[in-house]
Amino acid sequence: MIAETVCSAVSAAGLGIAVVTAYRKRFLAAARIAAYSLVPVGLVMTGIVGWLADTALSPTAWAGFGVLGAAWLLFAGTRAIERRRGGTRAERKAARSGQGGAAVAPTASAPSLGAGSTPAARPAAAPRAGSGEDFSDIEAILKKHGI
Repeated sequence: MIAETVCSAVSAAGLGIAVVTAYRKRFLAAARIAAYSLVPVGLVMTGIVGWLADTALSPTAWAGFGVLGAAWLLFAGTRAIERRRGGTRAERKAARSGQGGAAVAPTASAPSLGAGSTPAARPAAAPRAGSGEDFSDIEAILKKHGI
């Protein structure tokens, strides 16, 4: 009975604030405040407030909330440990045995060098004599920006 009275008073106060807001020509905000104000009355009319009042005073309900909290803590704790270790036990086992690795060979993404050519067989590039000229445009850009 008290919960229903409090909800009705909150709704009446909210509707009063909505009227004052509408008087100030802020109709969108007034409509939003009115919508929020009608929620407690709707909850009272559907019986949810009575059910919540009965649940709040029930020791069985509080024990159920405790069990749910313990389940959530167990779930969150195991997820945190799993993330720290790097996946589930099956994922770690597959990674150790080589099954969970990349499906493509590691050298598959290396560019093709032509027939019979290997990186070691290429001649080393000799430094060019005019290497200072290669960076002149970069130096000009840096000087332009004051760097």
